[in-house]
Amino acid sequence: MKKVLMAIVVATSLLAGCATIPMESKEKTNMAKVFSPPSAEKAGLYIYRSGLFGAALKKDVWIDGKCIGETAPNVFFYEEVIGNQEHKISTESEFSPNDLVVKTEGGKNYFVKQYIKMGAFVGGAGVELVDEEEGKGEVKKLDMAIKGSCSK
Repeated sequence: MKKVLMAIVVATSLLAGCATIPMESKEKTNMAKVFSPPSAEKAGLYIYRSGLFGAALKKDVWIDGKCIGETAPNVFFYEEVIGNQEHKISTESEFSPNDLVVKTEGGKNYFVKQYIKMGAFVGGAGVELVDEEEGKGEVKKLDMAIKGSCSK
């Protein structure tokens, strides 16, 4: 019975309609995909979500408690933060936020992948730091979302 229920949950999440969110212009998206390093006092954060798993789910993302926006499949955000200090990237999950602390260096870009994971009732989410090569490769395939709208 448990296996049947889990199969239904997985099938429903894969077949359900995709979540949509407001997107930036092609020009702004393409400018972000140049991956220019920020100034020496700043660090760039690319936060992205790729793949179709959990396509119907939107998940909030925050940096240091500030709403960056809601993610949907195959989107990214770019945000410059103060360099040479720690920043907390958070995403909502099933019961509480999941956090990642990143120690930034001025003049560098960082890539944070948001991923969806199955939970007891609905899909949860997590965030992880990925290396620059992997991050650039993924972000090049995605579109940039408009920042600033979270559900909570």
